[in-house]
Amino acid sequence: MKENMKRCDWAEGSDLERAYHDEQWGVPVHDDRLLFEMLTLEGAQAGLSWSTILDKREGYRKAFDDFDVQKVAEYSQEKIDALLQNPEIVRNRLKVNATVNNARAFMRVQEEFGSFAAYIWSFVENKPIQNRWESITHVPANTPLSDTISKELKKRGFTFVGSTICYAFMQATGMVNDHVTTCPRHNEISKEAR
Repeated sequence: MKENMKRCDWAEGSDLERAYHDEQWGVPVHDDRLLFEMLTLEGAQAGLSWSTILDKREGYRKAFDDFDVQKVAEYSQEKIDALLQNPEIVRNRLKVNATVNNARAFMRVQEEFGSFAAYIWSFVENKPIQNRWESITHVPANTPLSDTISKELKKRGFTFVGSTICYAFMQATGMVNDHVTTCPRHNEISKEAR
């Protein structure tokens, strides 16, 4: 974690947020396990703060077999009921069911495209979108592209993938660079993308 860095405003709430911002947010992700993790966590965040989800991230990894998509896809009703008693995750039946459902949809995409990464990155032609926002107030909650991705994922059977969730997922996985221009990570990530 970098000391005295002029970060994006949202990342200044805790050490965990600062570390996530400095090391992960906006870095292009092509690993299917991590993509499944981020899709799950962004869906879990709906209606909550990102710091709440970050605080529970390790609990999610333990509860969901380190986001092994094949294992999660095979969860029984009994396993789902046990998850709903687990205080280390957000105990929301719709969100837990969505994770299991999405694991199954995720595997169908992997089967069709070879990997989920190949599918999801095709929406940005395999190249991160480089935005140049001067202030966090300029960063949109969703875009026409996140609308499209949301619709396509829903057609493929995914749930908890509304446009705002999809845009947060795009930001988190580096499909879009939404670090503000005053944040040093903006330039670091755009250089890596070249």
